[in-house]
Amino acid sequence: MFGRLWQRADEIWDQHDGESSFDSYVSADYLAVYNQLKLLKPRVESFLEWGAGLGVVAIMADLMGFQSFGIEAESMLVDYSIELADEFESSAQLVCGSFIPDGFQWNPAAGDESVKTFIDVADGYGQLDLELDDFDLVYAYPWPTEHALYHNVLKQFGRPSVMLLSYDAREGIGVVEIG
Repeated sequence: MFGRLWQRADEIWDQHDGESSFDSYVSADYLAVYNQLKLLKPRVESFLEWGAGLGVVAIMADLMGFQSFGIEAESMLVDYSIELADEFESSAQLVCGSFIPDGFQWNPAAGDESVKTFIDVADGYGQLDLELDDFDLVYAYPWPTEHALYHNVLKQFGRPSVMLLSYDAREGIGVVEIG
């Protein structure tokens, strides 16, 4: 099933490569993320994908038994992610907005730098009727200079035991407990 999901996401990407709404879309190593989610499942119930793109990881997490959500700022990608969730009978909730909470206090001295993360749109938490501290695990694929920003957002708004599962093409997959 997951192989079909990943293949379907690749097909959507191939159909829309070069379109402006896909400019910031980058797929992760889904198998590596899947394997890490299997390891984390006994400790985690609620899951949030930041910058969900096509929602593949949020859909995968839902199908694995997590309470799963995704926030993506590009509305066309959200539309495709909802279609993909429906196609795979996933109940992952996918919404349009920024994953940076509206009240986030930027601190460039602490490394808060944004290159491609949408910061000029309202956050998506209100659409979910949830806050960032409602999640046990957040998954993200940060741009190379945005690792500190993601950690700082979680320190300000995440629960004390929140975990960040991140994928980086250079560094691979990793899990960090923020607190």
